[in-house]
Amino acid sequence: MSATFALPVLSDGLDRYVQQVSAIPMLSQEEETELATRWQREHDIDAAGRLVLSHLRVVVSIARGYAGYGLPQADLVQEGNIGLMKAVKRFEPDRGVRLFSFAVHWIKAEIHEYILRNWRLVRIATTKAQRKLFFNLRSMKQSFSALSQSEAKEIAKDLGVKPEEVMEMDTRLSGQDVTLHAEEGDEEGYAPIDWLADTHNEPVAVLERRAVDHLQSEGLSEALEKLDPRSRRIVEARWLAEGDAATLHELAAEFGVSAERIRQIEVKALQKMKGTLAAA
Repeated sequence: MSATFALPVLSDGLDRYVQQVSAIPMLSQEEETELATRWQREHDIDAAGRLVLSHLRVVVSIARGYAGYGLPQADLVQEGNIGLMKAVKRFEPDRGVRLFSFAVHWIKAEIHEYILRNWRLVRIATTKAQRKLFFNLRSMKQSFSALSQSEAKEIAKDLGVKPEEVMEMDTRLSGQDVTLHAEEGDEEGYAPIDWLADTHNEPVAVLERRAVDHLQSEGLSEALEKLDPRSRRIVEARWLAEGDAATLHELAAEFGVSAERIRQIEVKALQKMKGTLAAA
């Protein structure tokens, strides 16, 4: 690119990346229109690149709003960057709207899709209305306590879902871990663990345990062996690491490809492993 600043790289670390994108100047409306017109009419890659670079800080700002979902911030930023690039591709300067306003939808949409693909608690959010419920429920609640029936009905009406779906999602989002054991020093009190039956040696449990052991040891090993070295490395680093899982950007830097390419390889590898395990 002809820009005088270096292209920020997430693999250098998120803090360093934020510093770099914050140093990139925003474009004036005239500059933005001129660049967008060059991209739209001439498919000038340099012009598109400058539009993307000048709005990377917007992606960082939006991605920070999704920090509470337990997913790597760097991955959220990368997904948001993909949304930004889609926005630049479709941006029409003649409509009189700034790229910032136009891109927000695309950035959020890409981040939403990533969260829904990776956050197991929201697998129930399969319809458009349920997804809207998932991403808006926290802001619509008036307090941190559980929703009342009247509050659930009002939110359900606004979002076009059933009241029971609102209550279920609220339970999932506000659920907390409960200890099975009694508090330290409480010798006379009963804890949930005291009421649980011992099913460890039941025949069905024994068979299930053996099947799980097989999948986790021999089955998993067999599935990994059927992957090519690069795919196996990516799966192991992302899903089987004992410490922190590697981010898409760290693996992208390791293999010299884009983070999106790493994500594609990961998805394909997991699908192949799923098929191998199902046939085991």
